[in-house]
Amino acid sequence: MSGRAQLMWDEAVTGYDFGPGHPMDPVRLSLTRSLVSAFGLDRAVDVVAAKPAGESTLRLVHREDYIEAVKAASADPAAADQSYGLGTEDDPAFAGMHEVSALIAGQSVGAAEAVWRGDVDHAVNFAGGLHHAMPGAASGFCIYNDASLAIARLLELGAERVAYVDVDVHHGDGVQAAFWEDPRVLTISLHEHPRTLFPQTGWPEEVGAGAGEGAAVNVALPAGTGDAGWLRAFHAVVPELVADFRPQVLVTQHGADTHFEDPLAHLAVSLDAQRAVQVACHELAHEYAGGKWVALGGGGYEVVDVVPRSWTHLVGIAAGREVAPEALVPEGWRQEVFARTRQLGPGRMTDGRWPVGWAGWEAGYDPADRLDQAVLATRRAVFPLRGLLA
Repeated sequence: MSGRAQLMWDEAVTGYDFGPGHPMDPVRLSLTRSLVSAFGLDRAVDVVAAKPAGESTLRLVHREDYIEAVKAASADPAAADQSYGLGTEDDPAFAGMHEVSALIAGQSVGAAEAVWRGDVDHAVNFAGGLHHAMPGAASGFCIYNDASLAIARLLELGAERVAYVDVDVHHGDGVQAAFWEDPRVLTISLHEHPRTLFPQTGWPEEVGAGAGEGAAVNVALPAGTGDAGWLRAFHAVVPELVADFRPQVLVTQHGADTHFEDPLAHLAVSLDAQRAVQVACHELAHEYAGGKWVALGGGGYEVVDVVPRSWTHLVGIAAGREVAPEALVPEGWRQEVFARTRQLGPGRMTDGRWPVGWAGWEAGYDPADRLDQAVLATRRAVFPLRGLLA
């Protein structure tokens, strides 16, 4: 099923570093890249470094005054303007911030361009997925919104329908905001309920506006949702909407912070369920988008045990060289983990839950189940707007 694939990588993306003690530790990127190499997956893909996004590209989504504020903070972190979300606890300013943020954005834009041109079928940028950045402000560890920029570039190149599926534990608010009134972009976000998690948005009633009404979709999952509920919610909403929309390109965001070990959120999803959704996204791309798939990283703050394994599975799926869940983690990589972090690395590429069991929506609705209530709220809010049965 898989065709040619591209992995976007430039070692300089590890310079996206908010400093000691910040949850967004860039070691998660370098350890992922090392694990990809340890499994030989970099020999099954084209490893490409794209240019940083230039100002004309950044302005496809971001306001010029915001870009100038980022550049100023990048040159003098002490002068960061907090009215733009810069120099805050979530988004501390650091030297070179503009340059590395533009580099990460450039990898996602380059991935989208390669897929649109037909150079490759699939492209992965696990350093991307910075989905909280707004047109005029930094937010939630995100400076430039590479996901929105990739989609905007696809539209600029002539795409008429782009579907964006976000399975990060946090609402994909920045991408939703960028295309709130644009019917050409279907944004679907599955996330922990806004009552219990940042950014406190992503209610099922948020459906877009104007010509874009019905093009924003939000599944707000109860805290504590585990594998079976997460997969049930995904399959009860995403495939039907993607099938109806028939995107020319599928862009997906695979934040690993849904995991039960993640320190910043409250879902209870395993690595195996994350892998199952990655497989499902790959299949949706082939079934409804001509195989055109841009896959991004995102959040994920258990930087040794979870993030590298999750995104290595993602690369393997895109490359057509899936890593078996039961595969042993290469010992050389585990030694690298200990040398760099003084932590013991995981032993296998599974949490021991593969294959993950779940019940499809067609199996019936339980009105007393909070997960089913969440799914039904989304279906009732959006499906009729798209001419589908709730």
